[in-house]
Amino acid sequence: MRKIMLVAIAAVAVLAVAIGTATGAPARPVAKKPNIVQVASKAGNFKTLVALVKKAGLAGTLSSKGPFTVFAPTDAAFKKVPKATLDALAKDKKKLKAVLLYHVVKGKVPASKVVTIDSAKTLNGKSVAIEVMDGKVYVNDAQVTTPDVKARNGIIHVIDTVLIPN
Repeated sequence: MRKIMLVAIAAVAVLAVAIGTATGAPARPVAKKPNIVQVASKAGNFKTLVALVKKAGLAGTLSSKGPFTVFAPTDAAFKKVPKATLDALAKDKKKLKAVLLYHVVKGKVPASKVVTIDSAKTLNGKSVAIEVMDGKVYVNDAQVTTPDVKARNGIIHVIDTVLIPN
C-alpha cells in the first residue's frame, strides 16, 4: 500500500511539472527585482540613510510602486554632516522628512536625462540644481559618484554629500 501511495504522489508531481511546462508556467517562482529601500539596504553603504528613512516613516513610500529617482547619500556623506544637525533631524520627524524628500524626484530620471536638465523638483516641493562640470554630475554641491542603480520602482544615483534644503 505504501509503494502505491509513493508511486501515486510521484505521478502527480510529474504531471504537475508537465502541465506547468506545457502551459508555459515557470517551474519555480521568479524573484521580484528589489525596490529602492531593499537595494539601499543590501548595498551596505547606506545604513544611515535607510535608518533615517525608516525613522521618518518613508520606507513604505519608497517601497511603493513609484517610480522615484533618489539621490542617495552614502554613510560617508552623512559623516560630513555635523552631529548636532543629525541629532536635531533625528528628533524632529517633520524636518527629517523634509530633508529626505529633498533627495527624491518623482519618476525615473536616468543619468542620460539628468545631464540634459539644470534642475529637478523634489518631493519636498523645492528644486535641486543639476550641473555637469568636467564630465561630472553635481546635484547642488553633491557629486554623483554612481549613477543609474536600478530598482523595481525607480533609480538611485549615489551622491557624496547630504542635500540640505534652504
